[in-house]
Amino acid sequence: MRPLLAVSNAIDLLNEKIGNICNLLVLLACLVSAANAMIRYAFSYSSNGWLELQWYMFAVLVMFGASYTFKRNEHVRVEIFYLMLSERGQLWLDLIGTLFFLIPSCLLLAKLSWPFFMQAYDVGEMSGNAGGLLRWPIKFVIPAGFVMLALQGVSEVIKRIAALQGYVTIDAKYERPTQ
Repeated sequence: MRPLLAVSNAIDLLNEKIGNICNLLVLLACLVSAANAMIRYAFSYSSNGWLELQWYMFAVLVMFGASYTFKRNEHVRVEIFYLMLSERGQLWLDLIGTLFFLIPSCLLLAKLSWPFFMQAYDVGEMSGNAGGLLRWPIKFVIPAGFVMLALQGVSEVIKRIAALQGYVTIDAKYERPTQ
């Protein structure tokens, strides 16, 4: 189990670093968004490249932030059953849900989105807007984000199995956000 936990820790570390980059990207995206608005109103000037960069950053946040959020156990859950289960039952539900739903779904979506990226890359797809950006880099983010979420799923499966076997203790409790 120790080698598998080392793999899990490596995946967690990678997604933690990606999450830290995403945290900075939130600030950068807000600054670019604010600058775009101020320049547009103050100088009556707008750049399609900067506008597209803004939504590229938000797309990266969504696609890569998902694995970071999953690592931190902060994804939305259907609590109707989850909270009724014991801690061991919650571990089993997490394990089954991740193995049979999350990982296969992520891998399928990564596989289906790969040709979408490859086509854009092969033709050097550009934005339809004057001064716009290349499209293929952001289209690559789609399969890459799903792969990272699947990898984090593998890490969570390893941790849940280790917890069920008594090798580690993890806090499987989901704390519902206050409204």
